[in-house]
Amino acid sequence: MLSRNALRLVPKATPTSTRALSFDLTDQQKQIQGAAFQFAKEVIVPQAAKFDKSGEFPWEIVKQAHELGIMHPQIPEKFGGPGLTSVETALVVEALSYGCTGIQLAIMGPSLAIAPVFLFGNDDQKKKYLGLLTESHKNYAAYCVTEPGAGSDVNGVKTRAEKKGDKWVINGNKMWITGGGFANWFFVLARTDPNPKTPANKAFTAFIVPGDTPGITRGKKEINMGQRCADTRAITFEDVAIDESNVLGKVGSGFKVAMGAFDLTRPGVAAGAVGLAWRALDEATKYSLERKTFGVPIAQHQGVSFLLADMAINLELSRTITYKAAAAVDKGSRSSYYASVAKCFASDTAVKTATDAVQVFGGAGFNTEYPVEKLFRDAKIYQIYEGTSQIQRLVISRELLQKTVQTGLAGSIE
Repeated sequence: MLSRNALRLVPKATPTSTRALSFDLTDQQKQIQGAAFQFAKEVIVPQAAKFDKSGEFPWEIVKQAHELGIMHPQIPEKFGGPGLTSVETALVVEALSYGCTGIQLAIMGPSLAIAPVFLFGNDDQKKKYLGLLTESHKNYAAYCVTEPGAGSDVNGVKTRAEKKGDKWVINGNKMWITGGGFANWFFVLARTDPNPKTPANKAFTAFIVPGDTPGITRGKKEINMGQRCADTRAITFEDVAIDESNVLGKVGSGFKVAMGAFDLTRPGVAAGAVGLAWRALDEATKYSLERKTFGVPIAQHQGVSFLLADMAINLELSRTITYKAAAAVDKGSRSSYYASVAKCFASDTAVKTATDAVQVFGGAGFNTEYPVEKLFRDAKIYQIYEGTSQIQRLVISRELLQKTVQTGLAGSIE
């Protein structure tokens, strides 16, 4: 039981500090956010529908983003990147996604391949492969883990790597690879222990595979329900031989390397979902003030106003937990819990908000001449890629139960 004097032990605030929990962005963060949002409004929004219809990769927009310094935001300055924090990166992704999540993915597509190199690569690997990306917008990277029979079940990965002389030889098939059509290098997870009983944390090894290595075949561009201008393909590796220097981390630690990247990138994916929900709410609200039924704007009807209110509630909550997850990464704390909460809630919010935006628009929402139809299609993938919403709930429940066993407390008291 706490004594009466327990709280007197808490250090008093100094004149230069504050006892308030601040949710305010710094001046620098506001500038970064403002620049990204201006780019989204002026460059992305006017072209989003065109690229959605054509499916063409938006190279010119990617080039402008690269020149502006908002592509590869977390690559450190010493490797040619802007060296933004995770919170700053989330602000950029959210703003770009307000414009179009497909074009945002085209710009930020290499981020998942960057993350394991950033976290586990040696200085030579970082200098070579991260530096390559900062040299030109045409240089790209792709994350190759998912296979025809292995998505959420990473332990089901069949791609193999065998040591032959001084080379590692990779054979296998990957699918749904973002940027696979033109990647200059691939992050590849392959099984290096043939024993099926070997646990996942010892059975796999991570590799960096140069894109011009003989034996790599790039499949056709997939035509997806949403985010159509992003490049997604199958990649086949047939006797692809690479050097020992291309092993990322230690042999046998590939599962840790591959999964560790998600703690860094999931807040960014959540931020993309937040940006889409923000755009959907914005479009629905403006339309509800313009469209009239029974002599008044539909915003004045309770059925519509409550939809808008729920959309706003979930957007604010998604944004807050996303920023918190990103801040946890910046603090260096293990962030699987917050990363999964943010990714799960923001993804579900994006789908629900886009669905309700279509409802607010009514028949117009079902028509391609209005923007919410595209938002509806683009939203669904957030519940699927970089770990389905069901996988996020699995991670959250495991973290919750583990903490409860250790401390006797559920929830997120730190």
